[in-house]
Amino acid sequence: MAENRQILIASLPAGALAESDYELRTGPVPEPGDGEVLCRTLAITIGAGQRAGLQGSASYAGAPTTGIVMGGSGVARVEASNDPSLAPGDLVTGPTGWQDYSVHRARALTKVDGGGDPALHLGLLGVNGLTAYFGILDVGQPKAGETVVVSAAAGSVGHIVGQIAKIHGCRTVGIAGSDDKCAVLTGELGFDAAVNYRAADFRDVFKAATADGIDIYFDNTGGDILGAALRRMKVHGRIVCCGVVSQYDTSDPAPGPRGIPGLLVNNRVRMEGFLVFDFADRYDEARRAMRGWLDRGELVARQDEFQGLESAPRAFVDLLAGGNIGTRIVRVAG
Repeated sequence: MAENRQILIASLPAGALAESDYELRTGPVPEPGDGEVLCRTLAITIGAGQRAGLQGSASYAGAPTTGIVMGGSGVARVEASNDPSLAPGDLVTGPTGWQDYSVHRARALTKVDGGGDPALHLGLLGVNGLTAYFGILDVGQPKAGETVVVSAAAGSVGHIVGQIAKIHGCRTVGIAGSDDKCAVLTGELGFDAAVNYRAADFRDVFKAATADGIDIYFDNTGGDILGAALRRMKVHGRIVCCGVVSQYDTSDPAPGPRGIPGLLVNNRVRMEGFLVFDFADRYDEARRAMRGWLDRGELVARQDEFQGLESAPRAFVDLLAGGNIGTRIVRVAG
């Protein structure tokens, strides 16, 4: 008889996240009730924003607590259905959490195309890709010839942002945490330049890479990198606030960079945050566009993978240490 493995939150981290903050529990497979669907998780995605949920700084995630299944998005196969809109064998995405099996109301799930790699629906065609698409195009509003700088540019969102900006005729500069990541950005993903923020000469190299200033800064990190970008913004530049990964994995987040609001006022810079859920009625539009770019070879969807549900805590800790290039995927079942 099948069993349901679940990764539970054992403790809320006081400092940096550790694998010991999770525990593996095995129990019975749940039974779907009226109007419900039983799903078998095939893969889950892990993103830095989930750390904000454990920190309590992501209001949309609710208050953090222990003893519950770690939340997260997954792609799953319908095993049993008590709703006519879904049938066994259908492929869906939804809030599966870190577990083998989960039960949902059908309306909480999105039926997706079963062709190709199911994990694509967690990366480019999932929340990561949608965040990149609407963040750069609707909030950033790029114009051909402008300079776009992306922090955490080798990450799940950042690597897509830079490519979309490039497709729209912009000059793209990526900021990443290693020379190897920078090489991927320029060699594989088409960035015009890439800068290692851990390098001793980061500020000089960053200044040279943005010699004419920055039109759009897509911020995934906050902290000192945001501070460096603020000082390079052009008049009427735009800062897209997507995430603050430099401040998630700590119990003592640093204060915001100096220069706000003075630099914003003097250069008439617009700084705007957003949530991808604000654009829910346009998800299909974004997926069609990104699928087209992918099929035409204009965009590369990078993902790196861990195998097995039990590896999810290790995959999360490694991601927060900067171990990923592209979307972090954990394969749960075939």
